[in-house]
Amino acid sequence: MKTPPAAKVQEEPTIDEIWERFHQHRDKHHRNLLMEHYRDLVRYAAERLHAKLPDKVELDDLISAGIFGLMDAIDKFDPEIGVKFETYCAPRIKGSILDELRSMDWVPRLVRARAHQLAKATHSLEMELGRKPAEEELAEELNLDMQEFFRLQRDANAASLVSLSTKCGDADGEKDVCEIDVIKDHRSEDPLLEAQKRDLKNLLTKGLTRAERLIIVLYYYEEMTMKEIGATLDLSESRVSQMHSSIVARLKAQMNTRKKEFSVE
Repeated sequence: MKTPPAAKVQEEPTIDEIWERFHQHRDKHHRNLLMEHYRDLVRYAAERLHAKLPDKVELDDLISAGIFGLMDAIDKFDPEIGVKFETYCAPRIKGSILDELRSMDWVPRLVRARAHQLAKATHSLEMELGRKPAEEELAEELNLDMQEFFRLQRDANAASLVSLSTKCGDADGEKDVCEIDVIKDHRSEDPLLEAQKRDLKNLLTKGLTRAERLIIVLYYYEEMTMKEIGATLDLSESRVSQMHSSIVARLKAQMNTRKKEFSVE
């Protein structure tokens, strides 16, 4: 009796094959496969931001917002630009989460009042002691135990990220005063400072290889970790660290040489 031939096991497509099919068809099926593959990037970005926010903010809300950023990045990604998708999508995921936070008024009135109370107590003790008060002294001044004080301190530090439509104070006038009416406008950057930053970046990356430039830009400008950079460049974390140390040493030597050029005899 002949043994029936074994059924062929269909191999799962690689991520490169999924990308290729998505760019060919632009269909939902392959978009969903890509989103499933990269969903951990969303959770990672959401968890990093969530750690700095009050307990009132739900992690799931941040992840949901980040998913929209991932979807937008998948739709707009062009492999011809020569950047890995992980690098391309990271700022879009983070931006989508921040947009969601700006649309939420997650800082309740009580937290605002207690944050003001913390600032007032700090100023009062500074005037009395002639120095910056310790956390224990502030907790005693506010009649709080240390656990409650740390919770208040964390909420007060996070209270700066608010909806611009939030009412500011309890004005009794006809027109409500909102955060947007009193917030400082940072849209107009100092052109001299921006030019100096651009020149410094060009000076630092001049003469470096593509991989070396990426390490400097991703580490110092994008604030990525050595491990994240290694995953982006297909290098080990230890190799990235070794290259970073070598680059920094060379840059220091170059800067010392430049100092001599401008020194006054």
